[in-house]
This record gives sequence, C-alpha cells and structure tokens, in this order.
Amino acid sequence: MNSYCYSRSQTIRQTTREVMVGHVGIGGGNPIRVQSMTTTDTMDVEATVQQSIALAEVGCEIVRITAPNTKAAAALKDIKQKLLDAKIDVPLVADIHFTPNAAMEAVNHVEKVRVNPGNYADRKKFKIREYSDDQYEEELERLYTAFSPLVLRCKALGKAMRIGTNHGSLSDRIMNRYGDTPLGMVESALEFIRIAESHGYQEIILSMKASNPKVMIEAYRLAVAKMAEENMAYPLHLGVTEAGDGEDARIKSTIGIGSLLYDGLGDTIRVSLTEDPVYEIPVAQALAQRAMALWSGEDEREEPWHDSIDPYTYTRRPVIQQGFGGDASIGPKEPPRVIIASPHHPRQIRDILSGVAQVHSRLRDSKIEGLLLSVQSSEDAEALPVLMESLCSTLKAIVVETHPAIRDLAHDILKRRAEKELGVLWVVEPGPFNMSEWDKIRRQARETLATLVLDLDPERLTDDMLTWIRMHENEIMVSFNQSNASTHAVGSVRRGAEWLAFKEVRAPLWIRCRANTQIFPHTTPGDRLIEYSLLCGPLLCDGLGDVISVEDEPDMVKATALAYNILQGAKARISKTEFVACPSCGRTLFDLQSTTQKIRSRTDHLKGVTIAIMGCIVNGPGEMADADFGYVGGAPGKVNLYVGKTPVKYNVPEDEAVDQLIDLIAEHGKWTEPVGVVND
Repeated sequence: MNSYCYSRSQTIRQTTREVMVGHVGIGGGNPIRVQSMTTTDTMDVEATVQQSIALAEVGCEIVRITAPNTKAAAALKDIKQKLLDAKIDVPLVADIHFTPNAAMEAVNHVEKVRVNPGNYADRKKFKIREYSDDQYEEELERLYTAFSPLVLRCKALGKAMRIGTNHGSLSDRIMNRYGDTPLGMVESALEFIRIAESHGYQEIILSMKASNPKVMIEAYRLAVAKMAEENMAYPLHLGVTEAGDGEDARIKSTIGIGSLLYDGLGDTIRVSLTEDPVYEIPVAQALAQRAMALWSGEDEREEPWHDSIDPYTYTRRPVIQQGFGGDASIGPKEPPRVIIASPHHPRQIRDILSGVAQVHSRLRDSKIEGLLLSVQSSEDAEALPVLMESLCSTLKAIVVETHPAIRDLAHDILKRRAEKELGVLWVVEPGPFNMSEWDKIRRQARETLATLVLDLDPERLTDDMLTWIRMHENEIMVSFNQSNASTHAVGSVRRGAEWLAFKEVRAPLWIRCRANTQIFPHTTPGDRLIEYSLLCGPLLCDGLGDVISVEDEPDMVKATALAYNILQGAKARISKTEFVACPSCGRTLFDLQSTTQKIRSRTDHLKGVTIAIMGCIVNGPGEMADADFGYVGGAPGKVNLYVGKTPVKYNVPEDEAVDQLIDLIAEHGKWTEPVGVVND
C-alpha cells in the first residue's frame, strides 16, 4: 500500500473527515464539490452579488470572495444578505492573506475563511538567514499568538477554515529551513493545523497549490502522507493556481487535479482560469464526474501491488536510446515524440497528398513527427511505398499498424522502400507469447528497417514475454492497449510499466490517447481535451512516456496542437511560451483577461520562455517561482516588471508596459521575431 493512497491502479477514494461549509458537506461520503471565486471588487456589492448568482446558477457549490481589508470583509455581510434575499443560499468563503483583522471581521458573515500560511501573521522579508532551533520555536510561538484568535472565533461560531498553502508564498522561516519545495509547503500548513488542533478545532480543509502541476501533485501527495503520520485526515481542496486561460489552462488544471483524483485524493476542486469564472465550472464538473465514475467500493478492491515510482520526486523512467526517424531519437534525454493518427486510409491519403503542396506544408507546420496509419487491407498496403516517398521530406516517421491477416503482405511491400531517412514504426498485436512467432515478427521488422512496436494488454503480461522483450529491447518499443482494462487507463499503464521495471526492461514506452469507451462511452469532441489530458498527464508526471499519440481527433493539425499542449502542461516538452496568469479577483489592478491576451499575442512564439501575468503581488515574488519575466500590477494604471523574482521597473504606465516587457525580454537575449515578421 502506498503511503498516500490505497492504490495507483484503481481510484479508491481516500477517507477523510467531513467538514461542513454551511449546508454543504466536504469530504466524508460527500460527492466532490465544485467551487470558484468572484473577480469583482468586493466593495462593489451589487456586482459581486450578481457574479455570485451567475456562478451558483451554473452549478458552483461554494463561492470565494476576496477580503483584502476590514472594509471589504464588512461588505461580505451585505453580499450574503442580498444573496439570501435572491433565494441563493450558496456558502461563501472569505479569501484572506495579510490582514488578521479582516479575517476576524469576515468570519462573522461567511461560512468559511481561507488563510494563506505564508502571508497570514507571518514575516516574509525574503532574507536569507539561519534559524537555530530556539529561534524557530520562538517564531512558532509568535505564530501561535497571532493565529489562535481566528481559530477560537471559527470554533465559537461553527465556521470552517481552509489552510491554503501556495508554492510561491512560503515564509522566510519555511524557505530557510525547507527551501522552495513541496515539503516546505506541507510543513507550512501543518504548523497552522497543529495550532488549530491544540484548541480542539478540526473543521479544516487543506490545499497545496502551485502553478507547476508536478510541484502541486507532489505537495498534495506528501501532505496526505504527512497527515497520516500524525493521525490527521482533513479533506483536500484541489487546484492548479495561476493556470492561465484557454486550452493551455484547462490542460494544466486537468493534469494536476486529475492526477490526484485518479489517486483517490480530493474532496472539492477549483479550476483557476483567467476568464469569466462561470467558465471554470463545466471543466471542474467534468473532472469531478469522471473521478466519481471511477471510484471503487470496498468489495471491488484489488490487492495493492509494488510500485517502484517515487510519487514525491519526479524521475523519468530509464530507457534505451533508439532512432525515431531523420535526426530525431527516442531516449532518456530526448523529449517525448508526437504521433498523430490519420483519420484516412493510406490509399485515401496517397490520393489526397499527390501533388498537393499545401497539404505537405500544413503537416510540416503543425509539427507532426509521426503519422499513424491503420493498414487494414491489401489496397492500404499497396499504397504505402508511394505514400512514404511522398512524405519523406515532411515527417520524421511513418507508424504502420497492420491487421494480422495482411502482416506478411505489408512486410513484402515495406521491404521495397528506398527512403531510409523516414523512420518506420511497425505496430503489432502479437497475441499470446510464442517464441517462434514473435521471432518471426521481429525478423520482419528488421528486414523492413522498422522499429517493432508491441501493442500489449497490460493485464496479460507474462514472464516469458518480458524476458524476450528484454533480450531485444534495443529494437522494440512497447505500448499498452487499455481497451480491455479492468481499471482506469492510467492505472492500467502504471501496472504495465511496473512489470517492465520489475523485469528491468528499458524499451521505450508509447502512451496512446484513445477514448476509454468502456468507462466513458459517450465521449464527445469537446471532451477529448480532458480525456487525453487525464490519460497522458498523470503518466508524464510519473516520468512515463517516450512517445505520445492523439488518435481520435479527426483534424490532424488540432490533434497535434493538443499533443504538444499536453506535453507542455506536464512540463515534459516545451514548444512555446509558458504563461503563468492568475485568474483575477477583487485585488486585481488591471483587466487580466484582455492583458493576458495582448501579451500572449505578442510573445506566444518564444519557445522556452515563461511569463507571469499577475494582477497584484499578494503572494510575493515567489508566486512567480518558475517565471523568467513578470508583469505585475503595482498600482491602479501602473505595472511593475520583473526578471525572475526581482523587480527591475516600477510604476510603468499600463499603455507602455507590454512594449517595455518585450524590450526587457530582448535585453536578456530571449527575444526572437515571429516567423514571417520583418522589422525595418
């Protein structure tokens, strides 16, 4: 059994205590609750009420509102009353950062208070110093004195509390002892929980948010493991903070939240988008519905199995170096390669591509590295030579998946190919292990200069199969067919990968994104983003996957963009600018949505550059821990620009700030002109 969950191949929900937020129960046997946060100025009572109503009407079960000062906290009274007058009894949460007095006021009017341990009653001067044990204890005593009044007020009024740690806002004390790490995040929260428990108060919900899904996943897992050591079982609020907007933000949030939901962790979720908050709710609902559909009861539990992956530290699975095609390789230091399935038969593609230069250009521009072809007939097989000759300058590899009945014919045709720069991957479902038959398949692949891909059922692996694969691992790739999986697809691949690790098989692993129709038979095109992010993301964050493919999206260009965006969301392969953008709230000092779009339109081509767009600096420069450059609200109409965590320009007029940001990027040697743009 894992120290943080029952199983990594089944979604067995972690047992937590129930915490009531007004009339809404979180944890225990309750369903996963969906929540969001208003983006209005809290002092604008009417606007905040209207946005809260809009959220409730689309299914938001808990609404959070910022309370940056005591006046804003006092305004929560009128907001709550107006919602009740409108027959909207949605629980409210006051978001508190630096002001204990605001928290003491807000708790009188709302059902829950959220405090950030790095900001609430703590010192954060970003100074490096060593704390002796006595000095550390003195700091904890000071924290006890500052935090206890809010705990006692919540206990007396029967109100709940979220202790919400942010990766970017750890205190100096934590940073100097634990560093900017998941362990530091967890210890920061535990300090506050221990104070609360010393007063007999346990109506607590815990969160461990970061803009990097890998950090967020590791922090939540570690929090559960550490809580178990201290006999704690508090519900978890899941979220990826500053996820940004559009498809990228949805993918990043799905990877972080979905990975933990598949682990059986999570009781309430918020998808943070730099968009109107009503758009957060459908994404959160889709994630919650999928997790609850996969939950298994006590009578369905499988025996836990050994898992060699360290769930608290990212390490990529060791694999043997192989060629992919052209100048591209597969290996431990290579980025995962991208394969896209063709929606057409090979003979159709041959006819489409014949002499159509713009089709080749579109494929090349979309960065498709490998094209997966389903060869199901002799006509398809006969089309392969012309097709490969046509595509040899457009793609790195052709991936041929043959029907068993025409495998020998495909072998004879592939042997005739003359173009060796175009890689060929030959996908075969080999069936039960038979050494002579498997040797024949391997020989056929070698004669056609192809890498043999064995598409295996992870539920039916045997010692003989794996021993044979290990003997020939330098010329074999493995994929796992999840269509017959008795568990969810992520768990199925994890099981298969553990078999490979147990037998020390280093053959590369291909993650195939195919709809799991056994569990979700009505997957629509709009669900593919979530479906494939849920499959690929957790595995990539486990360090698994040397090739990924998107196979059910009929538009190959869209499928390719989705594959690269999933890789970027999991921090597995960076192909464009990374944006860290907060979702906006009443503290924001400029229009985040339009500003984010403006910056994106000017900088989206900068591969490997991370830009943080923050409405204010509430969480300190650490909130931009992974960013190269920062665009941060400093005052109304004014912007501060950062390089890393260091402010370098203050009070830049907002209408000049984007241009000055680009100048700053250029000064540091990270600016390139977009393709097709010529400057005089």
